[in-house]
Amino acid sequence: MSYYQSSPQRISLQPEPKSWTAYNHLVVAGQYAALQGFIESSDLDLSLAWASIKKPEVGEVVSSFCPYEGQTLKVTLVVITSKFSRMNHPERPDLLSKHLRSSVKNSDRTAILLCTNDVEYYDPLVIAASRAFPRYSRKNGEQKRTLIDLSIFGLSDEKEMSHLNALIDGVSHAAEWVDAPAADFHVPEFIEAAREIALRYDVEIDVFEGEQLLHMGAGGLWGVGMAAKYPPALVVLRGPKSSPDAPNMVWVGKGVVYDTGGLSLKPKGTMNGMKMDMGGAAGVLAAFEVAAARGVAHDLCAVLCLAENAIGPDALRNDDIITLYSGRTVEINNTDAEGRLILGDGVAYAHQHLSPVVVVDMATLTGAQLVATGRHFGALVCNDAELEEIAVEAGMSSGDLVHPLPYCPEFFRPEFKSAVADMKNSVKDRMNAQSSCAGHFVESHLGDYSGKWLHVDIAGPAFIQERGTGFGVGLLSTLAAAWQRGELEG
Repeated sequence: MSYYQSSPQRISLQPEPKSWTAYNHLVVAGQYAALQGFIESSDLDLSLAWASIKKPEVGEVVSSFCPYEGQTLKVTLVVITSKFSRMNHPERPDLLSKHLRSSVKNSDRTAILLCTNDVEYYDPLVIAASRAFPRYSRKNGEQKRTLIDLSIFGLSDEKEMSHLNALIDGVSHAAEWVDAPAADFHVPEFIEAAREIALRYDVEIDVFEGEQLLHMGAGGLWGVGMAAKYPPALVVLRGPKSSPDAPNMVWVGKGVVYDTGGLSLKPKGTMNGMKMDMGGAAGVLAAFEVAAARGVAHDLCAVLCLAENAIGPDALRNDDIITLYSGRTVEINNTDAEGRLILGDGVAYAHQHLSPVVVVDMATLTGAQLVATGRHFGALVCNDAELEEIAVEAGMSSGDLVHPLPYCPEFFRPEFKSAVADMKNSVKDRMNAQSSCAGHFVESHLGDYSGKWLHVDIAGPAFIQERGTGFGVGLLSTLAAAWQRGELEG
């Protein structure tokens, strides 16, 4: 199998053009007050379109054709509502993605101009624009799509644009990897993508594959992936050190490239879309790429836990007992609760070898997350109130919204009681905070780790309407910046 060739980029941030003659369609998007600044300063006559906006507070999309330097230019004004609840981002990036997607056609030579009155909102706006134009497609003719030029009204700083383009690329890559089926993007391709990033940014990488995992004691990864055609792997990337003894923040990502449920086979219809079960590892790798591109990967590590949960003669069975990297034994009572097994190995490896003071694991872990926080919010389980608050703020500022679930191990530990092993891998009572329980299972393999731990379940927001979203890249990128500022230690 050859390494999957990335699809062409759909969108790129550029300085605002001095002229719009290279385009036949200009989309200008933002809230009413921000759009007004562009309307008043533009050499385009948009008076009729502007006057036709009747309810800017609820949002409208208005198109018009106006003469411009000897040609006719189509201009679409996307007025984003100024209404939002206290748990949503004020600029409504969810609506921005939706309107941009519906306003731009592949045949257009399109420029998009985003308008905001707050420079703090650049990240969620470009993430929303990136999500509107996913890369991956195997449709005939789709590879001929034209590149969309994106600008932000009033932004000309080259360093800031470089940082924002890194974020656009990261979100696009994570979404593309999730969209690609396992036939295109399996464990070998995931490893190659990590190696390319390590080479590009001169960071250290270690790859442990196949029976290496068994011999080193990573029984969770080996057990989940041993029945697949391509063996499982643990991939570790290490950013540069600020000093030899500096502690690290470590991100651990679940990368189940396809999930059949194993011998606890998923029921009819529910296996469709399970290519997305590597969304956590995709987000971790893409966010590490963003941090490296922005120069904020110091004292940062990424651990990717990669496997296919396949069926076959060698598949893990219910009633089997495996030993994870932590040394704890686990009785399997549900082979479809596999993500926590590979994450248990990942966080244990991080604790024992990477000197962390902050561990963040991210995964499409439980269907129960959608019941708890829905399709637009990731769910947090955290052992530290300050880190939990910082993560919620990072979600709000990036547009990758997250919300805390209960952290109470003493309530959840009995769910995993086993008569023959240290624990089972699935809960006894499915009505007892399943997502929190799954997070606790992962944490229990950190052993005597005394630092901060954050679990992010993104089962819902990672894959919406049959498309990867790149969710988590903005969240982790914002946490990386906070880490570099020294806000996460202590």
